[in-house]
Amino acid sequence: MLKRITSTCSIVSVLVFIGFAAFSDLSFGYTVKPTSDAEYAKTMKSKDGIFKVTYASDPEVIPVNKIISWKLKVETVDGQPVKDAEITVNGEMPEHGHGLPTQPKVTKNFGDGTYLVEGIKFSMPGWWTMTFTIKAGGKTDNVVFNLQLK
Repeated sequence: MLKRITSTCSIVSVLVFIGFAAFSDLSFGYTVKPTSDAEYAKTMKSKDGIFKVTYASDPEVIPVNKIISWKLKVETVDGQPVKDAEITVNGEMPEHGHGLPTQPKVTKNFGDGTYLVEGIKFSMPGWWTMTFTIKAGGKTDNVVFNLQLK
């Protein structure tokens, strides 16, 4: 009987911890929420400083629950266009632990370091991250854009 009570208490403790984590500002395995305007910039250097990436949304004001596209401009840090990159896309809502309801993809390479990303849909307002993993010239790096949608 005591073993069963201990087991039940352990399960309840785990559930309480998970509930606390889900509804607190804790960030288990996620990016820390941005605190400055610079962290919401449309031009960012990649994590290891290999690329400089700029996005432009169509439409410019990003809507909720509508499929949109972005143009990505990928350059080396010294401003040279990266013309033949392989790019994968991942969108997440870190505080909620879920991603986009769509699977955006690069659908066009304009040949000048600009790439069209289609199929982006943000399902709700709040803080989102868009991570682009870029492979080019034998190097791989990623860049994360923060968005605060209303």
